[in-house]
Amino acid sequence: MTLKCLIIDDEPIARKLLQEYIEETDFLKLAGTAENPLKATGLINELKPDLVFLDINMPKMSGLDFLRSANNLPMVIMTTAYGQYALDGFELAVVDYLVKPFSLERFLRASQKALELHTLKQKKPAAGVIEANYIFVKCDGKIEKVLFDELAYIEALANYITLYTTTGKLVAYLTIKGILENLPAGKFLQVHKSHIVNLDFITTIEGNMLYVGNTKITVGQSYLNEVMSMVLKDRFVKR
Repeated sequence: MTLKCLIIDDEPIARKLLQEYIEETDFLKLAGTAENPLKATGLINELKPDLVFLDINMPKMSGLDFLRSANNLPMVIMTTAYGQYALDGFELAVVDYLVKPFSLERFLRASQKALELHTLKQKKPAAGVIEANYIFVKCDGKIEKVLFDELAYIEALANYITLYTTTGKLVAYLTIKGILENLPAGKFLQVHKSHIVNLDFITTIEGNMLYVGNTKITVGQSYLNEVMSMVLKDRFVKR
């Protein structure tokens, strides 16, 4: 799968670097470039890119103002020298936020995240196939059925996990990696090395804390960007 990309940046050097990074990435293809958002609007309608690399500080219109005013934008990765606008970017549901100067490795991580989100959106159940909405886990010598819609979050400790559901909790001899592989990716997200959360149960976001009902769960620093983009993507109401 290849993502068509559009670069929006007023700096020629920045556009050239992004172009080189895109050419180095086998699942990205450059569709076009624009010096500012006003010129980009027509290109987006014409080229229909899958992903936009968007600068913030530009003449005539900033990248953030463009995000706030535009409708039906493709996925966006912010590319800026100003780290203080990261929260604004994630509130506007960007995929990732790259602070200049960023390395090819960091660029690849952000682009891979966009590819995974795009792939997830494209996945559809095969005709006639009904996807299961539950799993079975072994707990205290019994095999218990766990409905995805009732599973709020999972906490890991060593080789055990605790599954917190709307009816109680279950302790199973499993690893967090093992259970995550059996959960639907669009519904469950690992937010810390020891926590997986059902996105439907998140009630509040405060800094790096998620509230799942009355339970506070810390978001690990390495997970924060992905968590913010997944939780807020297409769900954050803009003014």
